[in-house]
Amino acid sequence: MSESFLRRAALALAATLFAATTCAAPVDDAVADLQHEWETIRYRTPAAQHAERFEALAARAQKAVQTYPDRAEPLIWNGIIVSTLAGARGGLGALSLAKEAKALYEQALRIKPDALDGSAYNSLAVLYYKVPGWPIGFGDKAKAKELLDKSLAINPKGIDPNYFYGEYLVEAGKPADAIVYLERSLTAPARPGREVADAGRRDEAKALLDKVRAQVAAR
Repeated sequence: MSESFLRRAALALAATLFAATTCAAPVDDAVADLQHEWETIRYRTPAAQHAERFEALAARAQKAVQTYPDRAEPLIWNGIIVSTLAGARGGLGALSLAKEAKALYEQALRIKPDALDGSAYNSLAVLYYKVPGWPIGFGDKAKAKELLDKSLAINPKGIDPNYFYGEYLVEAGKPADAIVYLERSLTAPARPGREVADAGRRDEAKALLDKVRAQVAAR
């Protein structure tokens, strides 16, 4: 094998890697922007402003999805923002937003199930255990558990999958079983660049854990 051939092969590989890196960077930046703005609104903005701010952020997320249609990450964050908007709005309009978020998560799962450490699984699970069941909505606690199990298989030590599994167990009437997952959420490894979200989630996990322990002790 000639030295010139090896040199050309190395240059071709370097060009391919550079192209992949430059292609990935814009979508990663767009996702990080959505993520950081969501965290700021969710944990550092008065609740009275949430609906308006999340609605504007959802429009930005939709543009990111249109710009990068083959990537799962913008779809996941679009779903997270839309589902959070549903919670902020409440009322009859919340169900249609929940259905929109469900479709976004399902599309992301078709593209890359393990994207963002399996976030589409646990985010979709939240909808299944929070949305009312038939005939009002699509809620299904058995389906929620199936999705949460998949999320934990991908990211067993993660702060979010453990928190949501604990919350699911509380919703399912099993508060004692929820304790171990909420404790794991509190001791989960920190996520670089996600300090605001981690702090907010830990506060939620601690509040729910205190409530659950009180319920269990009262039995």
